[in-house]
Amino acid sequence: MEQRELGRSGLKVSAIGFGCMGLSYGYGPAVDEADGISLIHRAVDSGVTFFDTAEAYGPHANEELVGKALAGRRDKVVIATKFGFPNGKTADGLDSRPATIRAVTEAALRRLRTDHIDLLYQHRVDPAVPMEDVAGTVRDLIAEGKVGHFGLSEAGAESIRRAHAVQPVTALQSEYSLWWRQPEAEILPLCEELGIGFVPFSPLGKGFLTGAITPDTQFTANDFRNIVPRFEEANRRANTALVARLTQIAQVKGATPAQITIAWLLAQRPWIVPIPGTTKAHRLNENLGAQAVTLTTADLAEIGAALDAIAVVGERYPAAMANRVGR
Repeated sequence: MEQRELGRSGLKVSAIGFGCMGLSYGYGPAVDEADGISLIHRAVDSGVTFFDTAEAYGPHANEELVGKALAGRRDKVVIATKFGFPNGKTADGLDSRPATIRAVTEAALRRLRTDHIDLLYQHRVDPAVPMEDVAGTVRDLIAEGKVGHFGLSEAGAESIRRAHAVQPVTALQSEYSLWWRQPEAEILPLCEELGIGFVPFSPLGKGFLTGAITPDTQFTANDFRNIVPRFEEANRRANTALVARLTQIAQVKGATPAQITIAWLLAQRPWIVPIPGTTKAHRLNENLGAQAVTLTTADLAEIGAALDAIAVVGERYPAAMANRVGR
C-alpha cells in the first residue's frame, strides 16, 4: 500500500488507516474479541500500518483490544490514541490537565502493551486548560520516549497555532467527507501552512455514504447515530440524493460508492490519511480497494458539481456535543 507522510513530521503511515472505535464502541454491540483481533490482523496483512483508538472508546476496551491484536506486530504499525475525558467517559466533561494526560498515557501504554505511543491526540480541546500546558506536557512525554508525535482532534485554528508553537503538531484528526467539507475553508489551508497531516475520521459519513443505510434502517439501542440529527429519518431520506449520485459515478468507474468516497479524500491532498472503520472483512477489503481507484480532474469536477447541487440536511452532532468541536 502507498505510504503517506503526515505533514512534514517524518511520520509515515499507510495511505488508508483503520479506525478501530466501532469494534468496541459507538455503533452498536462490541464485536467478539476474537473477531476483532482477526479483523485487525487482516488489516495488517493487507498493508495497513496506521491504527486509531482512544481511551474513550469503551472506555478502555478498544485500547485493550488493539493492544492484544497488535502485540506481536508492534514493529510493523503506528498506533494513535487519545486523552481528554475524565476516566475516558465522554459524558463527564473534559479533562486535559497535565497530571491527567500523564496518567492516561501510562494507562494507555499498559492497555496497548507497548512502551511508546506513536501519535497521542488531545481528543477535544479543554477550555479550562491552556493549550500551552497541554502541548508542553506532551512535549515532555516525547522527550521521555513515551510518545512519538503530538496530535489534536476537532481543534480550531487558534488552538492549533498555540499548540504548534510549543510542540509541533503532527496530525489533526477531524471529520471530513463528501458530506462534511467544512475543514476546506480554514483548517486544511492551515495544515498546509504549518506542515500538519490531516486524518479524516468518519470518511464514509458514519456509514451513510456506502449506500448501506436507508431511511428505514433501524439502529441498535446503543448506536451513536440514534442521537445524530443527520441520521433522523427525514434527513436520511433527503440525503439519499447524494448517495444516488455517488452510486452513478461509482458505476462508471467500476467502483463502489465507498471506494469513490475514500478515493476522493485521497485526491484532495497527499498528506491526508482517512481512517475508515468497519467490523466486517468484506467492507475492509472494499475500503482498501479505494487506493486502486484513480479519479481524474474531470472525475473530481463531476463530483464537485454533484456536491454543489445537492444540499446535505441535518447537523453532524446533537446540540449538547456541538460546543466541543472547533475550539
